[in-house]
Formats: sequence, C-alpha cells, structure tokens
Amino acid sequence: MEKAYAIWCAIQDRIVAPAAAVLLLGCTLLALLEIFRRYIFGFSYEWQQDAVVYFILSAAFLYFSVAQRRHAHLGVTMLPDALATLGPRARRVADAIRLTALVFSFLFLLAVVWWGIPEIEDSLKYGSRTESLAFPMWPFLTVLLASFGFMALTMFFQIWREIQVLRGRSVPPEPADETSVLH
Repeated sequence: MEKAYAIWCAIQDRIVAPAAAVLLLGCTLLALLEIFRRYIFGFSYEWQQDAVVYFILSAAFLYFSVAQRRHAHLGVTMLPDALATLGPRARRVADAIRLTALVFSFLFLLAVVWWGIPEIEDSLKYGSRTESLAFPMWPFLTVLLASFGFMALTMFFQIWREIQVLRGRSVPPEPADETSVLH
C-alpha cells in the first residue's frame, strides 16, 4: 500500500500540481492581457472573463488533492490539538477524532463524485454553456469531479495510514515532496 501511495504522490507532484500551476499561470496572463486590452484599447472579448474564471477555478480544483496530502487546507483542529497535549490516552482519542473526520470527508467526496456524474451527462445532453456561451460546461464539471476523486484517493491513503498508526504499526514518513528538492 505504501508503494501505491508513493506512486500517487509522485503523480501529484509531477503531473497534477504542475498542470494546475501552468493553468493558473496561463489564466493570470490572459487576465492581464484582458486588462491591457480593455483599458488601453477600449475593447475586450466577452469570452475572456469566462475563460479566466473557469480555468482559475479548474486550477484550484486540480490542486485540492495536493493540498490535502500536504495538510495545506483549511481544517478545524482545535479539539484534537488540545487533546493531543493531555497525554497518551487523550492523544489516541485525538487521533480517533481525526480519523473519523477523515472517513466522513472521504465518504462525502465519494457521494459528490457519484452524484456529480449525472450532472456531467446532463451538461453534455443539454449543451450547457458558460455565461458568455463561448465554452461548454462539461469540461469544467469533469475537472471538478476528477479533482474530488483525486482528493478522495488521497484521503483513502491517509485513512489507511492513520489506521496503521492507531494499530500501533509504524508508518514510513510522508513521501518526499518533489518541489522541495527544487528549492
């Protein structure tokens, strides 16, 4: 299982995170071009606003699983953190609370992906488009659901590792972050 997790981490670091970064950079450049065109030349394309909004959202969606793995997301940890300081038994309770929250989040994401698939099908069937009518909605919905799926996969590995820790088994440290090698 650890080898599969290491492979998933490598995919995140080598494919998913760079794809999100390139998408975000491209959207930023497109937004700057739009600002320049609008305020210097006095005209703009209606589709550019939709492109910037939906592609920036897609970049953020793609980064969800990476942020989950790195614990770089918003989390309410006051109770588990407070319990962890009270001793070994309280620390185990804190670990159980974290695991319960992780399992609940994992199941929630699976439900979102499951019930989101018909949304993509409907978007294809009815030809849903963005506000400017320049882009179909299904690619953005697909990226959103794939991103939730990626995040659920990351949570699956985290759940497995947390269970191993609660069972008293040693778990290897988190696989090295590819970007940390570059800095």
